[in-house]
Amino acid sequence: MAALFGARVRRLRLAAGLTQAELGDKTHVVSTRIPRIERASGAKPTLELARALDVALGANDLLVELWPYVYREAFPDWSRRFMEYSERVVLIRQYAAHVVPGLLQTEDYARAVLSLDALLDSEEQLEERVTARMGRQERLGSPDRPELWMILDEAVLRRPIDNHRVMRTQLTRLLDAATERHIVVQVLPFDHGGHEAMGGSLTVLTLPDGSEVAYTEGSDYGQLIEEPASVSRYKVIYDRLKAAALPPFMSRDMIRSAMEGNYRGAKVPSRSERRRLAQEQLQQSSRGRLRGGGQRVPGRRPRP
Repeated sequence: MAALFGARVRRLRLAAGLTQAELGDKTHVVSTRIPRIERASGAKPTLELARALDVALGANDLLVELWPYVYREAFPDWSRRFMEYSERVVLIRQYAAHVVPGLLQTEDYARAVLSLDALLDSEEQLEERVTARMGRQERLGSPDRPELWMILDEAVLRRPIDNHRVMRTQLTRLLDAATERHIVVQVLPFDHGGHEAMGGSLTVLTLPDGSEVAYTEGSDYGQLIEEPASVSRYKVIYDRLKAAALPPFMSRDMIRSAMEGNYRGAKVPSRSERRRLAQEQLQQSSRGRLRGGGQRVPGRRPRP
């Protein structure tokens, strides 16, 4: 797809009577960027650059329409399939062990996290990844937005990423998201101890037809699980994490305490108290989201 994109850029450029340097000037990129795009070598073009090329070459959105396929090509098969499922999902249940998940990252936080990749080739590739990550968040604001239930390990709040300003803005973003009717944020405190998902992140996706897939991810691997029996086991793991995590209103208190640099400032209830609160929370959630034979009722979930 990158080669096809490059070939289209070259054909359109020649038809417009432009040199590579002239096209670079029109799109505000360094002179060597256009040859690399046309040869499909180096970092893939960003969405912003695809739009600029489209306008400069009068491509009538051809390059913009090709860009998502070029972008997906940069990821391994399991990651691309996960993203394809994510575009159709109606419910996302996610546990994050180390950093805020991409769907709720601010741009500065995303840039700081993505820049830690030891295999990053260039600043251009970094900006490409940041742009793509921000673009995936748009679905949370769309009319067919999915419900999102997110569990964050306490380490996510305590580990400073970049500087104080970036972290404070990111934690503010979490608090704002937690007030949305379709988003629930919980924190799993350190005193819970060990659990089955400590190795990395866990995501369970529910699709419109009711089918489900699970996805596990570490720093340099990912695994998409589609076999129903295996998915059910990961759902059990997720439910255990949800029951052990702080209720949403207490989780928000812990996030506020982290913003103030007082990570132990929030009162953490005992395990038995958390179990009781979790039972009440799950009962309320079930009453709000289910009716009759288990049909989803959007927007009816009560907030704790």
